[in-house]
Amino acid sequence: MTIEPATLEALQSLILGFAFAGLLASAFELFTAQRADFKLLQAGGLAAVASVPVVIFSAPFLILRNTVRGRRIEGRPFLFVMLASMIAAVWSMASGRVVLDLLHVLVA
Repeated sequence: MTIEPATLEALQSLILGFAFAGLLASAFELFTAQRADFKLLQAGGLAAVASVPVVIFSAPFLILRNTVRGRRIEGRPFLFVMLASMIAAVWSMASGRVVLDLLHVLVA
């Protein structure tokens, strides 16, 4: 059984995207003592502009964290959880691809 190179690259992007999202959200929480959330964009001014990269790259983690929490606390339907997980996976693959490309540029 062989894995196509495109499939392997997509899996690498997906895994790296989720890992980087979790790392970035956790680092943000560590250094600012405030929880990373989409509400950072509502702060307005320079703080909102500065938080855009954090929210963009940590979004897969934020989506899954909010979805699991909503399922547990509010009892959201399984279909909602599945759709949110699919959105987070696609977003993770896209941000993972950007991180991989940046790593290739920095290494080369």
